[in-house]
Amino acid sequence: MAQSSNRGRKEVRIVVAGDRGTGKSSLIFTAASDTFEPNVPRLLPPSWLPEDFYPDCVPITIIDTSSNPEDIGKVGEELKRADAVVLTYACDQPKTLNSLSTFWLPELRKLEVKVPVIVVGCKLDLRDEQQQVSLEQVMSPIMQQFREIETCIECSAYRRIQIPEVFYYAQKAVLHPTGPLFDQESQTLKPRCVRALKRIFILCDKDMDGALSDAELNDFQVKCFNAPLQPSEIVGVKRVVQDKLVEGVNEHGLTLTGFLFLHALFIEKGRLETTWTVLRKFGYNNDIKLSDDMIPRSLFDRAPDQSVELTNEAIKFLRGVYELFDSDLDNNLRPIEVEDIFSTASENPWNDAPYKDAAERTALGGLSIDAFLSQWALMTLLDPARSFENLIYIAYPGDPSFAFRVTRKRRLDQKKQQSERNVFQCFVFGPANAGKSALLNSFLGRPYSNSYSPTTEDRYAANVVELPGGIKKTLVLREIPEGGVAKLLSYRDTLAACDLAVFVYDSSDESSWKRATELLVDVADHCECTGHKVPCLIIAAKDDLDTFPTAIQDSTRVSQDMGIEAPIPISSKLSDFNNIFRRIVDAAEHPHLSIPETEAGKSRKQHQRLINRSLMFVSVGAAVAIVGVAAYRIYAARKSASS
Repeated sequence: MAQSSNRGRKEVRIVVAGDRGTGKSSLIFTAASDTFEPNVPRLLPPSWLPEDFYPDCVPITIIDTSSNPEDIGKVGEELKRADAVVLTYACDQPKTLNSLSTFWLPELRKLEVKVPVIVVGCKLDLRDEQQQVSLEQVMSPIMQQFREIETCIECSAYRRIQIPEVFYYAQKAVLHPTGPLFDQESQTLKPRCVRALKRIFILCDKDMDGALSDAELNDFQVKCFNAPLQPSEIVGVKRVVQDKLVEGVNEHGLTLTGFLFLHALFIEKGRLETTWTVLRKFGYNNDIKLSDDMIPRSLFDRAPDQSVELTNEAIKFLRGVYELFDSDLDNNLRPIEVEDIFSTASENPWNDAPYKDAAERTALGGLSIDAFLSQWALMTLLDPARSFENLIYIAYPGDPSFAFRVTRKRRLDQKKQQSERNVFQCFVFGPANAGKSALLNSFLGRPYSNSYSPTTEDRYAANVVELPGGIKKTLVLREIPEGGVAKLLSYRDTLAACDLAVFVYDSSDESSWKRATELLVDVADHCECTGHKVPCLIIAAKDDLDTFPTAIQDSTRVSQDMGIEAPIPISSKLSDFNNIFRRIVDAAEHPHLSIPETEAGKSRKQHQRLINRSLMFVSVGAAVAIVGVAAYRIYAARKSASS
């Protein structure tokens, strides 16, 4: 398999640093001019190696640095801007080698410079010939301690020994880094690299027989390297694999195990450019994730009160994926099967918040088809670009841009008095210990717990709600901790993404009720000020307990004053939910109803009506005056004509 040039890079910036007298400037001057100059300046201006200097055809800028202690700040700034760092020591001065591990390498970590490091022993011609210690023996302890060191090399500017190789290795470490691909300690491919190569293997295995045939191998070679493989070369590749790994080849061709082994072999032999060329041809960046140009983020441009949903085409595909991986067809996708689905992604996107524990689990700990689709709906709602990326990872066959739709603006929904969305997001507000978490847990089919654990971060729960007539909608509940409300409302458009807000209070606690109504007024006032009108419901939780004495009077007064429905009683403990989730969806489907009005909002509305009425009277008066003037002019003109 041949190598190919790197794409996308315009320049590689290499900064050379080290102790005084270690040969930094001579190294740079000789590399740029191919001549040795005994009286080279102490600090060189930036030097350049043209794009045709090395096979990757990417130009190099080399930055020399000062050794003066007072310039360490400037050196640090240059190091922070580096794509790679060359650290020098003098082969005839052992103390300069010690300085690498006592100062320079710790300094790079202190500056948080996370780029490849090439350690270069200069003045090889001056080293004591009696010294029998090899470079590997000298550098092995340092490389064990500082894994950021990509390679080590010795050179001589005076004798022009291995000078071009220094910057070749530095450039190669930037364009084809080892770190993302290979674990030097375990001598194995890194997990993300394995996932990417597995996806590539599956995409190239057109007949899906678990092996790359000779024809499929040849197609792969042409796609990645623009050159076919000769039959003898294919035989040779498979023989190399089979000699080392019997299961790497079967009667159908090169297996996934063999494909991975082959790339590990390339990397061990220093041919990282081969694996990187393959990865880049299939759209990966240096983090072994899909590059930004593979994800059209403009596809998801939307107004604050619009959302993104999966299309029926995408949902049909995901149903097929579910059935394929639910091998025993028991409507229970086990965790290991979910991992298998995402084994070709950079990682399982549902392993971390907000997706972890956001869906209902079966009795066996798996996901039903509804829960599986709810997870996808949640990811698409919160981060459509990530949803897009993961559809590509799991081999969505069509154009991924047709897998998404941007919903109508909610303001237009309110005018139409009907929402056409399939996924609704409901913000759950309420004081501490009101029953918000219990509501979310109940929504996910989890048992009630008497123990109280305060929620400190936003939490999500997504599930399917079945409406009359068998219609299914996805509901996403977002629990807002009481302490996070002020920050949430500090942003103008924060409630634009909210299809409905519910306010939960402990029906046995008057202080809980008062705090819930305060939150309701705060949210309603924010909506009135920003124009993002949000339907609201009040939930009286813990209905199994006795209510406080004035509960009925207080709740009636507030609901009537604000123009919304009376509180809906529920009991998570008794599993009596009063159809609350259907009622939430129903309210979200009719976004022109259940919108609360504050006293301030009513005053503003009344004030606006008075202004509009005054303007109307002024307009009518002006119109009458204009008509009168016109009539007078006509009368005067006629009178003048008759006389």
